[in-house]
Parts: sequence; structure tokens; C-alpha cells
Amino acid sequence: MRILHLISQHPESTGSGYYLRNVIARAAAHGHTNGLVAGLSGTMEVELEHVVPEHCHFVRFEAGGPDFTIPGMSNVMPYPSSRFCDLTNEQLDTYEDAFAKVLSLAVASFAPDLIHSHHLWLATSVAFRKFPKIPLVTSCHSTDLRQILQCTHLHERVLEPCRSLDHILALSIAQKEHIRQLIKLTDEKIAVIGAGFDPEIFRMKDKESAPPVKLLYAGKLSFAKGVDRLLEVFTTMDTTNLHLHLAGSGSGKEKERCLELAAKLPHKITVHGAIDQSRLAELMGRCHIFILPSWYEGLPLVLLEAISCGCRVITTELSGCMELLGQADSDHVRFLPLPSMKNVDTPEKTELPIFDSRLEDAILEMAGRVQRKSTPDREAVQKLVTPYSLEGFFLKIEEIYERIVGEKPLQM
Repeated sequence: MRILHLISQHPESTGSGYYLRNVIARAAAHGHTNGLVAGLSGTMEVELEHVVPEHCHFVRFEAGGPDFTIPGMSNVMPYPSSRFCDLTNEQLDTYEDAFAKVLSLAVASFAPDLIHSHHLWLATSVAFRKFPKIPLVTSCHSTDLRQILQCTHLHERVLEPCRSLDHILALSIAQKEHIRQLIKLTDEKIAVIGAGFDPEIFRMKDKESAPPVKLLYAGKLSFAKGVDRLLEVFTTMDTTNLHLHLAGSGSGKEKERCLELAAKLPHKITVHGAIDQSRLAELMGRCHIFILPSWYEGLPLVLLEAISCGCRVITTELSGCMELLGQADSDHVRFLPLPSMKNVDTPEKTELPIFDSRLEDAILEMAGRVQRKSTPDREAVQKLVTPYSLEGFFLKIEEIYERIVGEKPLQM
């Protein structure tokens, strides 16, 4: 098939960007031809394996396209971005017009058999309205559901077109139910696909003995990910036998606050900045414990990648985290109860001291486990991660591709 992939933000740097790249790689391995439409900042360039340059089309914000900073699906992105909730009606019209124009060029030159878009949001809505006869499947990444909840004034632009999509790919059972309730869809239109990681990159590694116990956070430097809580706790607890590695980037005041906290313990916290997948795998191989104290996630693939590299995990009791690792024993995973939430990704401040105390206890408990046995049981790790191979993940997507193309023959 000729598959046109659509993502409204950078096709890298975020979980949805890596998901996109994994789908493209497996599609190429299965003999499909890939095209791409994506949003980019300014004159930046990206290289994607398995997509030839003539099949890549970009909406360039602040460089010949819309004259405002590229909006992100999260309110804090790992690069400069604007927020959909702050865009004026004129800017929203400009945004939709830009994607409609670039999609038209891509469809004319690439002639796709189907479009695979990412996020139940504006770019997907534009694709359906512009090309209703081209089969369209959309991957949900949870940040889109958060935008639907936060930007109720955009429902008219988003919801009705999303109800007409051929198929939606959900990350988890809980997310499928959330989609069904928010967009008012029948179960038949939503498939739980999960996520897939590359076991050739993220491999089990023997750990160096501790101390020091090496901790790792990897992701956006944002408050919604709980990074500020992790750093507040780490900079006030006994870190005698601990060292924290911080990988990832962010923007604005939240990134500045995270880096300000990290600077309090320069000999105990190493800040790596943005890193690629191979560097992340190498870092996971050196670290003992991976920590994701997030307030909002879909199906966080990074947890599987960390466990596959032999890390123990500390994370919050989010449905996606529980769905992935709920069967793990206490030697591998420690779940932290969530505080009451003020909104979808903001905890009540009055309950943060209790959460911080639990996080500190979990770090010390897991550090003790590491010092007794630096590398967890290989057989147990393999049992946890095997169901989430990248190949199995793509086979489920490919089956849906074939079904929707068969049900909706292309009529240009």
C-alpha cells in the first residue's frame, strides 16, 4: 500500500513522534511505501528513514507558513511551541488552511491508498473534511483527549469529523472507553492496538553493582510529567548512595524550574538534555531504576523500554501504566497512588506532601532492592515485555489497514 502518515507536530522528540517512526519503519519492512505530512518549526530539517524526500511535505510555522509558533499537542513541548487554547479564530483558520494546502499537494503527488493520522484533533479533522473518500485511520495518543477536555470551544471543528473516521487506534482499554465517551463512538470503530518497542535497541543488560544506585527520568521537562516533584524530593532527601540522570528537553518556565532544581545538586544530578533512541537505550542500560511520576499518560512505551533494559520502575497508578505493568511483581515495579486531581494533569497542591513522601519511600525501597541484587530476573523481564514487540504491534495495525481499504475502495 501507499500510506500517507500525518502528524501536526515535529515527527520526533515526543512519544507520538517515536510511535510514528516505528510505524513507518515496520510498514517499510512489510513492503509498503510511506509518505509524510508533518508540522515543523521554521527552517528546521528532519531526516526519516524509509520516507524518500520527495514524499515528505511540511507545514512550516514562522517560515512561509503560519506566522505563529507551532502549536503542540501538549501545553509544554520539548521545543518552543504555542498552545491551541491561546490561538485566535484567525490563527486557527490559518492553521487549518495550511494543513489543507499541504495535504492537497501530498495527495496529488503521492496518491495514497490510505491516510494514517496521529491525534484526534485539528489536522485529522482537516484530512477527513478535505479527502472524505480516502480511507483514514487515526492513532490516539491521549494528549488529544486532554485537548478535547481543555479546548471545548474547538469541539465544532474536531468532534463531528472524528466521528466519521474509518477507524481509531487506541493505546489501552481505558483509553478506548475514554474515546468512546468523549467522541460518542461505537466500539466497532475503535481498536486497542497498544504500543510496540524495538527490542533490537532496548536490550536487557547486566547492571553495575551499587552504590551508587543510578536513577533515570527520560521525557519532557514539564510539571505534567511530575518532574518538578521528583526533583523537589531528590534535592531534599538523603542522596548518599544515589545519582539521578535527567534526560529530555522542554520549554518555558517549567523547563527553567526543573533545571533550577537540578542545579542544586550538580554532583548528584546529571542533566543530559535531548537524546536519541540509541543514546536513551545506552543510558537505560547503565541505570538501575527508571522513574515516571507523571499525572497523565496514555500507554507510556518508555516504561517497557526501561524494563527491557533491566531497569526497575517507579511510576504512578495511571490506567495506562497499570495496564502495561500491573502483572509485574514488587521487585520490578512500584506504583504510587495519585493525589486528588484539580484537573486532568494538575494535582491538588494540598496533597503533594503526601505524594512526595511516598515517592521518597519508593526510591529508598527500590534502591535497597538494587543494592541487594543489581540486575533483576531476566526471565521475569522477558515475560513482561514480549507481548509488546514492535512486529506484533504493527501486524495489528496492518490488519486494520487492509480491512478499511477493502471496505472503502479509493474513489478519487
